[in-house]
Amino acid sequence: MLQITCSGTPHQIGLKHGQEAKVQIARCMEFYAGLFQETAKMGWPKVQDLAMTFEPVMRRKWPAYLEEMNGVAEGAGVELADIIAINVRTEIAFGLFSDGCTALSWKTEHASFLAQNWDWMEAQKENLIILTIQQQGKPTIKMVTEAGLIGKIGLNSAGVGVCLNAIKVKGMDPTRIPCHLGLRMVLESNSREEAIQKLEKYGVASSCHMLVADATGGIGLEWSSIELQKCGMNESKQFFHSNHYLAKHPGVEDTNWLGDSNYRVTRIEELCKAIAPELVAQTVYGCFKDETNYPAAICRAQVDGCGSATLFNIVMDLEAKRATVTLGRPVAPDEVLELAF
Repeated sequence: MLQITCSGTPHQIGLKHGQEAKVQIARCMEFYAGLFQETAKMGWPKVQDLAMTFEPVMRRKWPAYLEEMNGVAEGAGVELADIIAINVRTEIAFGLFSDGCTALSWKTEHASFLAQNWDWMEAQKENLIILTIQQQGKPTIKMVTEAGLIGKIGLNSAGVGVCLNAIKVKGMDPTRIPCHLGLRMVLESNSREEAIQKLEKYGVASSCHMLVADATGGIGLEWSSIELQKCGMNESKQFFHSNHYLAKHPGVEDTNWLGDSNYRVTRIEELCKAIAPELVAQTVYGCFKDETNYPAAICRAQVDGCGSATLFNIVMDLEAKRATVTLGRPVAPDEVLELAF
């Protein structure tokens, strides 16, 4: 997996990202162009036009993110509209895309685990990168992201981490922060509470679930385009999520689009209940290898009508400020990388 370390101004950070991931960004754009055409009958010029409607709000509210995306575009030799488009692809798609995962947070006596399998179409696996971002006055970030996206899944040097679950609910508010920029905002925070306060200030533009954690444990943030519901840890200081709302969202209708979503969240909770407290560190990763209900399992496979596979797993220990990233399905990994501060 391509690893890139970026530092300096937002433009310098984006420029290096774009230069070093130029090939992967071009493939990422091609992947989403095909997906927009297939799912929404929307050609790339239309996608670009819609993407640029987000530019004035970004310029006003999150100018550093826009500056970084400008740098990515320049480095990759593409248009700004292309980079904005893949960063707001969740919002442009209005919930048509079905990337998702199974995630957990678990606070133990000596550790704070945050982990997930990220499931999406196998064609996008070759476009995943590990991005390290060093910024003055902010925590250093290490995340697994799709090339060209400036926010995704990972942790920072302050011990704050974030995971993402797709939720398919209609509605989008372009005045609120796009989902993936919201993930970046979490990774620029010094604590879980600071991250929540930042996100609540702006709201999130479309439906999603962000699992935000630090050394004190995790909290689930279930967003729609109009409101937020917070989901706390159970009595064992655990929290589990997949691809449907766990809380009630007044005035919002959850499509619960993946029939196996309920199964996966129940299954991972069962698996974790069977782990002895002293063995958590050694065995959390094993839960993500589970293939019960194959192919629509925690460890997912893109076969027999199942439209996505597990493309990577990440297990973070936020107290120790380190993570293990496994590229590919955990039962048959392509590569294993260690991230640490």
